[in-house]
Parts: sequence; C-alpha cells; structure tokens
Amino acid sequence: MPFCFWHRQQHFTPKRAIHCPIRLYCGLIFRLFCCTIQPKQLPPTPPPHYPLPQKIALNGQVTSFVEAYLKKEERLLQKIKVKSKPLFQTIDKILLQYDLPLQLKYLAVVESAMLSKARSSEGAQGLWQLMPMTARELGLKVSGKTDERLHTYRSTVAAAKYLRRLYAEFGDWLLVLAAYNGGPGKVYSAIKKAGTKNFWALQRFLPAESRGHVKRFIGVHWFFEGEGSITTQTKAEAEAWEQMVCADQASL
Repeated sequence: MPFCFWHRQQHFTPKRAIHCPIRLYCGLIFRLFCCTIQPKQLPPTPPPHYPLPQKIALNGQVTSFVEAYLKKEERLLQKIKVKSKPLFQTIDKILLQYDLPLQLKYLAVVESAMLSKARSSEGAQGLWQLMPMTARELGLKVSGKTDERLHTYRSTVAAAKYLRRLYAEFGDWLLVLAAYNGGPGKVYSAIKKAGTKNFWALQRFLPAESRGHVKRFIGVHWFFEGEGSITTQTKAEAEAWEQMVCADQASL
C-alpha cells in the first residue's frame, strides 16, 4: 500500500507525523518519486496510409499546345504567380461562396493577366473582361462615370454568377469556358454541327479564339497546379475520374 494512502487511512495528524522522522523521510521520498518519474510516453500512432489517386493528366489533344504555350509564356506566368497571391486569395473566397471550383481563378489570368484595368478592343474590361451588356445583366453599374467592371470584388462576384449560370446551362466546364469567351450561342451551334457535347470532338466547329481560349486556360492551370482538375475535363472525363476515385477508396 502506498505510504500517502496508508497515512490518510490511519488518521495520522501532522503533529504525530512530524514526531516520526522515519515516516517523514519515507513520505518525502515517495512524493519526490511521484513528482519526478513520468509515465513512459508512447510514440503517436501514425495515420493510416491511403494511396492518393494519380494526377489528372492532360488530354492528348492539348498536350502539344500546352507545351508550346508554357514555353512561350513562362516568364509572364511566373511574374503573375509572384505578385498575384493576395488577389487569388480574394477570388478564392468568392468562388467558395458560390460553390465553384477554386481553379476557375486561373480564368482571370487568361482573360486579363490579372490586370484589373485591362481593356480589349471589343470593349470588354476589367479582371474578368466582361462586356458592358453582360456586366449590366449581372448587376454591375457600367456608365460614363462608373464602371464596376474595374472593381476587383464586384467584378469577381459578377463573374462567379456568370460562371454558375453557364455551368447550369452546359454542365461541362470546358464548354463553360468556351461560352464565357464566345457566348453560349456559338457553343450551341458547335454542339449541333458536331452532334456531341464533347469539347474535343466539337472544338473544330468553334471560333479559333474560343478554341484557343479553352486551351490557354488548361495551360495556365497546368502551370500553377502541375496537374488538371474537373475544370480541365469534359463531363465524361470528370465522371470517369470520380468513379475511379470512389473505387480506389472503396478498396482501402
């Protein structure tokens, strides 16, 4: 029986304990032992190892384009990567609010090189290069004195609304990117001519600018992420990928 417990059970008073040098000495030794000896710490249990699925690769039809594009634009993209981190953080918050893939922020790199005052010859302006009519439809003020397309937060909210609307319409991010650039009408026309909604099959029926716009997005995405995502896949590719990931997780 430990001395301290036995001491309490026997109702020793402090006075009697002081008058017993042997008990006092044993009590001090026991207390010293209890305070200084710590239980052996077991090493933490390592988390279970779950193998990650392989990266989302480039579609073979865009590989050569992306390689050439990155070779040509690497210096510019590197500058954007260094200076745009705070702006990306702002965009990420808005994309999350609208339940959109965060990788869509790279669309702003393609549209304006992350320049909030960028302007095209066709009249598109701002970070997201919205046309005046589209911007007004999305709730932005565009007039002689006021142009909210140049406002980072408000224009990003408008772009998020537009991307959500396009995805609800097409259900495929590559088609969304093409429609963002050239308008939904041209995408519907390409779908009708090709007889399919697969971007890689219908791309030849799209305007060259819209076709290149989608591929530039994939190239920028690859530069920043080192892999693809749902935003660089057709609907069929994304569904196949999801099934593969679910099968891998079920087998663990």
